Amino acid sequence: MAYIDFMTKLHTSTKRDYLKRVTEHDKAECAEIAIQYGKDYWDGERHLGFGGYHYDGRWRPVAEEMVKHYKLKAGASILDVGCGKGFLLYEFTQVLPDVKVAGIDISKYAIEHAKEEIKPFLKVGTAAKLPYPDQSFDFVFSINTFHNLYIYDLWQALKEVERVGKGAKHITIESYRNEREKANLLYWQLTCRAFHTPQEWEWIFKQTGYTGDYSYIVFE
Repeated sequence: MAYIDFMTKLHTSTKRDYLKRVTEHDKAECAEIAIQYGKDYWDGERHLGFGGYHYDGRWRPVAEEMVKHYKLKAGASILDVGCGKGFLLYEFTQVLPDVKVAGIDISKYAIEHAKEEIKPFLKVGTAAKLPYPDQSFDFVFSINTFHNLYIYDLWQALKEVERVGKGAKHITIESYRNEREKANLLYWQLTCRAFHTPQEWEWIFKQTGYTGDYSYIVFE
């Protein structure tokens, strides 16, 4: 297991007003709407989630870096756990010839509004029970999903990633390294269930037998 960062550059390209997040709207009410993972979360107003999540090519560099780092070959099989609308999976189809992609997300709305080119390869489901055979994929990744799971589902989801993956694995989660970052995370998040420091995440990975790489984003 190693710390490999693919996300910080993209994450820090967005400016966030943390105090505004909790002073202009009822944060608890916003969170109750967000955890339904419906239209409001993906394509509603910003205080309810993404504020409109549309394809704009921002995920291409992430796909390119992952392909390069993990030396993924043409025809590789790739699974995205928590794929959302599948934009990153689509980029894999553009940078890696004959790639076989699959994605799963708890949001029916996200799958229904996924990028048309890869929609046939996506499923509605939970990370805690992946509907794929053992060792199905050369590369399994998950970005900003596992911190949204309660500990019992998180534990099982990590075991599932190990089960279905036969090659490289990578997970990105939200985390905090100090009290300021913890406060900002609490202000900004809408769906987070697992609030852990990087050291705690590493402990969880080891306890569940997760052997892949990881990284985390913080809210400075």
